[in-house]
Amino acid sequence: MIKKNELKYIQSFAHKKHWAEESDFILEGPKMMEELMASEWVIRQAYATKEWIQAQPFKPHYVTEVADFELDKLTQLQKANQVIALVEKKQVNAPLKLKGKLTLLLDGIQDPGNLGTIIRTADWFGLEQIVVSADTASCFNPKVIQSTMGSILRVEVIVADLEALIQSSKMPIYGAVLEGKSIQTTELAKEGIVVIGNESKGIRSPLLSMITHPITIPKYGAAESLNAAVATGIILAKWQH
Repeated sequence: MIKKNELKYIQSFAHKKHWAEESDFILEGPKMMEELMASEWVIRQAYATKEWIQAQPFKPHYVTEVADFELDKLTQLQKANQVIALVEKKQVNAPLKLKGKLTLLLDGIQDPGNLGTIIRTADWFGLEQIVVSADTASCFNPKVIQSTMGSILRVEVIVADLEALIQSSKMPIYGAVLEGKSIQTTELAKEGIVVIGNESKGIRSPLLSMITHPITIPKYGAAESLNAAVATGIILAKWQH
């Protein structure tokens, strides 16, 4: 049975002011919970149905059993999915590690679904970190977390000054633009930076002038532009080919 104050607290995560300021975030569903329990992230509290608890080899100490109708009051999904967890946000204090890897820089990605998909795609292609501008959607937005399908637990999302980061780097800087060298004929270095711009405006001018290798995905149809997450997937697939 869930207490009234706990119910009110979980429900408050539906509002940006709350999830942005709290030291926790919410994660939902058996698959996400399975990955969470196998990770090093700290689980503050979880609420689960009897069905989910009985499927576990043991009942974790942080789990409270709740009825289906109670879970329906807690969920931010269209339909509750067996388990909801409160997870402690990680504070990333270590310096960025750029050497020996490809780093993805996101310049003003606004759509939570796009950001979540990019995080999931980065995880698929083996990237361990993504660096984002301060005005990029928050990785702790509940819509972002759900759309990562668990990849938020493995890919660090670091907010940084992108201009300063690029200025301090001597690596090749690839930028996804409409006018650039075809990705099909470009060999991406294993060590470098790829900049993905805002969904409608692209890469902003201060960063655009710092791009050393402008790249583009050839267009064969009539679409005006390509979704930022889709473009990221195509570029990362080329990088790992």
